[in-house]
Order: sequence, then structure tokens, then C-alpha cells
Amino acid sequence: MERLTYLVVGGGGREHTIIRKLKESADVDKIYCTPGNGGISKDAEVFDVAATDIDGVVALAEQLKVDCVFVAPDDPLVLGMVDALNERGIRAFGPNKKAAIIEGSKVFSKELMKKYGIPSAAYEVFNDPKAALDYIRSRDSYPAVIKADGLALGKGVVIAENFDEAKAAIHSIMEDKIFGNSGNNIVIEEFLTGPEVSVLAFTDGHCVKPMVSSMDHKRVFNGNLGPNTGGMGTISPNPFYTDEVAQECMGKIFLPTINAMNAEGRTFKGCLYFGLMLTPNGPKVIEYNCRFGDPEAQVVLPRLKTDFSTIINAIIDEKLSDLDIEWDNGACACVIMASGGYPGKYDKGIEITGLDKHGQVEGATVYHAGTKCSEYAGGGFLTNGGRVLGVTAKGANLDEALANAYAAVEKIKFKGAHYRTDIGRAYKKS
Repeated sequence: MERLTYLVVGGGGREHTIIRKLKESADVDKIYCTPGNGGISKDAEVFDVAATDIDGVVALAEQLKVDCVFVAPDDPLVLGMVDALNERGIRAFGPNKKAAIIEGSKVFSKELMKKYGIPSAAYEVFNDPKAALDYIRSRDSYPAVIKADGLALGKGVVIAENFDEAKAAIHSIMEDKIFGNSGNNIVIEEFLTGPEVSVLAFTDGHCVKPMVSSMDHKRVFNGNLGPNTGGMGTISPNPFYTDEVAQECMGKIFLPTINAMNAEGRTFKGCLYFGLMLTPNGPKVIEYNCRFGDPEAQVVLPRLKTDFSTIINAIIDEKLSDLDIEWDNGACACVIMASGGYPGKYDKGIEITGLDKHGQVEGATVYHAGTKCSEYAGGGFLTNGGRVLGVTAKGANLDEALANAYAAVEKIKFKGAHYRTDIGRAYKKS
């Protein structure tokens, strides 16, 4: 068997999850990561090249003579890192620049869905803050959903409960430019109601194989209160995503999206994320992502039984239809431990206790997001980001998985640590 070397691009919890899954693959010999983090450094050899440094990553891949580069975050995908790697003859996992626009531009994705009849919320696009404000005022319907067009670290969506909140959102996105050029255009959508579902899907541009479902918890506080974050926890499976719903999504959303991208000359290869709302009028798309979700990956990949490296290479070679992908029938839960103050201002460099020398804790798998290794005697880990750790556990069912995850969380301490205590519980299907 040929033994493969991988370079994983990124430095968060998603990347740590990908690396730990790759370590299980029989054909993987060596894993590198750039820029990585404290926990990742215990599972891969890390380098200090930024995830968005396309020339730097290409040069590193050539220097290391890797067999495949796994481009995990949205920014380098949208910037065209896969294109640059392929131009140098380097195999890479992830969509090219033309396909990654499905996440890179909310305007593009909304117009794609409209053109090809893929169910989604009604919307209007604005490039002028005054016109956007006039529209909000005339519509006078709340909640109103306001989205920055471009990438915004998962925080570019505001659900305004009244005119003042809508006005503040438009001002901060379009005039204060809190997300930079991503706020040059905004999308204002109707507010959809119903359970939310995240479905990641493997696709080689022809065949699409959805992964097991999950549910993210975006708001920072219990009860789904407070500002949006990159995600405070996840469960899999999503209790609302039945076999019947899955069949409907395949026919009306998943396959039509792949076909639409092909029709536009933007064939998508990699992991396509479908953010869905199960409305009274059927499933509708809230958003697309062009990569594994974070923290969805932390509960989906642990349930994958089929060799991950085999899937990656089948997608690159457009042979996904040859594979039968198997999943664990149990459940998985992830609780995010965040820095105090996140998603606002927070301190870094705070000592984390309760982890072993590998950054793990018995009874769970700890995926590191915002950590670094301590330089003090004895090593250890320090906080180095907003979302610090994804404490993940499996179980025969969701109740067991959640109990295991929270039992592990109790063992880990750092000053100001914040986490939700209701992951998976506020959304139980009655």
C-alpha cells in the first residue's frame, strides 16, 4: 500500500478534527499542518505559514513533497488556493475559486438558487445603505435577516428584531465596514422559521453523498440568546432530520445545487455544506459553505467509518460513486469552551488545566481551536483565541453523548471559560 503525506491548511478545531481523522487512515504516513495550534502540534508537524498565504503554502507543499493538500478554511478556498496548487501539479482537496464563490458571495448564491428554483428565503440585494434602510422601513416586517455579502468568520448575519437594530446592522456592515469589503453589498432576507439543520456533503462534481446530519448552536448564551458566534456546540444526528426530509432535500436541494454549479461552469469538488431551515413549507436553504463546518465537523467526522483518505482521493479523482460510505449509528456531541467575552473582546494566554500532555481528557476527544503550547517548564496549553476547545464525545444516543461531553467539560478549567450548558437540550424533538 502506498503511504501518503498530507498538508492540512488551517489552525482551528475543524482542522484538528480533520487531522485526527486522517491519522486513523491506513494509507496515511505523515501529516503536516500550517499554521496549526497547540493541540494540533501534538498530532501533526506544524509550520508558521498563514492559511491565506497562497504562495507560501504552495512553496511549503513543494518543499515537503506532500501527496495532497487539504485546504480546510473558507478564505484560502475563495482566494483560489486550490487553483494555485493544481497549477503546480499538486493534488488538493477543496473547490477551486470559481466554485468556492458559492460561499464567497451571498449575492451569487441567492441568485443561483433563484435561477435554478432551489428553495430559499425571499431576498433583495443592496449596495447603498440608504436604499437598504428605506427598504427595511417600507417593509416594516421583523425579524429581518441582514447578511454581509462576503466572508465574515461566520458572524456576518444579523437578525434584527426592530428598525433600530436593522439600522445599526446596516450602518456597521456597510459604513463602519466591520467586515471590510465583505460589507460592500448586503442581502436582506425574509425571516424563516423552523428547526435548523446542517448537512455536509461529499461531492466530486457529479456524485453527491450527504454525511450524517448535525445541528449547530450559533448564539453565545443559553436559550439561543446573545450575538451570533462561529458556533458554540453541535449534535449529530439532528433529531428533526428524518429519512423523509433527507429524501426531499436530495431531490429539491442537494442534486439541483450540484447540477446548477455544473451548468454555470463552476463544478464543485470537495465538501459542500448545506445550512437548511425546515419550514412549514418544506426545507429551504439558509446558506451554503464551501468546506467543512466548524464545529459541525467535530460531530460528523467522528461518526465516519469509511476510510477518510480513501474518500478524499476518490473525490479528487472524480470516483466518489465507486464508494459506499458508512457511518456510526450512534450519536456525537460537541461543547465549545470559549474565552470570556467571546465573540467580543477577550484575553489570551490564560493557562488551561485538566488536559493531559497531548491536550486530551479521558472520556472525550478534545479538538483544539484557540490554543498554543506553553513555553513554561512542564509545557501545557494556553488560550489563544475566542473559541478555545471543542470537547466532543460519542454515545449510543444523544443523551449519552451529551452526558459524556459535559462530564469531560467539567474536568477542564481556565479563567473566564464560557460554554453553553444547554447544547442539544433546548431543541429536543417533542
